[in-house]
Amino acid sequence: MNKQALAQEKDQQDPLAKFRSYFTQNENEIYLDGNSLGKLPIQTKGVIDNLIEEQWGKKLIRSWNDHWLALPKRIAEKLALLLNALPTEIVVGESTSVNLYKLIHALVQSKQFPNQLITDSLNFPTDNYILEGISHQLNLPQPICVGYSTDLKADLDRLRETIQKTPGILCLSLVSYKSAYCYPMKELNAFAAKHKSIIVWDLSHAVGAVHIDFKQSNTLAAIGCTYKYLNGGPGAPAFLYVAKPLISKLSTPIQGWFGHRRPFDFSPTFEAAEGIEKFDAGTPPILSLAALEIGLDITLEAGIQSIRKKSESLTSFLMSLIKEELLPLGFKLESPVELSERGSHITLSHAASWRICQCLLQGKNNGLKIIPDFRPDKYIRLGIAPLYIGFNDLLLTVERIKEIILEKEFEQYDEQRPTVT
Repeated sequence: MNKQALAQEKDQQDPLAKFRSYFTQNENEIYLDGNSLGKLPIQTKGVIDNLIEEQWGKKLIRSWNDHWLALPKRIAEKLALLLNALPTEIVVGESTSVNLYKLIHALVQSKQFPNQLITDSLNFPTDNYILEGISHQLNLPQPICVGYSTDLKADLDRLRETIQKTPGILCLSLVSYKSAYCYPMKELNAFAAKHKSIIVWDLSHAVGAVHIDFKQSNTLAAIGCTYKYLNGGPGAPAFLYVAKPLISKLSTPIQGWFGHRRPFDFSPTFEAAEGIEKFDAGTPPILSLAALEIGLDITLEAGIQSIRKKSESLTSFLMSLIKEELLPLGFKLESPVELSERGSHITLSHAASWRICQCLLQGKNNGLKIIPDFRPDKYIRLGIAPLYIGFNDLLLTVERIKEIILEKEFEQYDEQRPTVT
């Protein structure tokens, strides 16, 4: 069977095929950047229009009691279903960075773990900025950043050795933003616990595409964004998770209004809520929360295990195409080959990566446009969102990249790059 027939057959047999119609589609475009910003669900527009025109426009402040105060907890309950957590272990709001700050700061102040902060060279840079800032503010030792010889995957022996020698509070991205390397979550949680340490997992490049089970993996703390594979929209609120036994031992560093035990008493002194709500701070971002709920509902309807199964099939199909068609043309595969070690994007590198991306974005003679993303200094990331990406999309992408190289189309662009990529 030729590649085109195989791709069509796989798309026809796809049990998640109907979900493609749940999202807006731009004509003559393949969107492979859902690992940075998910697509717009069609239903979201109607929900936001109603919220603006009816709930805000007509009911005004009455909508807080009628609709809005219950929204954050309702979304927390749905995230709990997705991640196998208790609804009382998750709060939704703020950004990923703010939630990471609150959580790491609270863990340091709790004295439950050694105060050495630890990260690694695969972690998202912003997370490392947060750790560095906290270490300066609290006069802690300089954070340890475990370095590896490659961006492809973690050296788990080196990571374990660091934990064993200098126990502390770790922050790791479950799926690496560069290569899509996926850590063995349960195994590392167990190793950390054995050595009086804790891992705070950043799930931003994993949630909605990777099957995550907090209870099965004995995860104690995590944060993550919702605008990637959960399709919550630009700037959608992040979430914060703390396992129930640990909640009472932590105090929030931001004593905000909604983290108060009785926020509407307007007490002159702060009394922290007893549960996970203590980590709430400012007023809930209602417009963003309403948009997020639609994307989350679609994910729950599809089922995370089915989504993960399709993700594995799609990434395996893409890898086989890359090995056959692109590696002979000077490309290098920068994502792990083993299924258990990768998330839902595939990373390539090439000497002309930046220029190849420009060709994909522009389309040949205003033809098919393909939206990847570029990460310095050499990486092309192809984000595979299983809810709206199919096998033929990937085949067309590889064929287009091959055409760009063979026809030297990339040579029309120089290496000068804008400041925002």
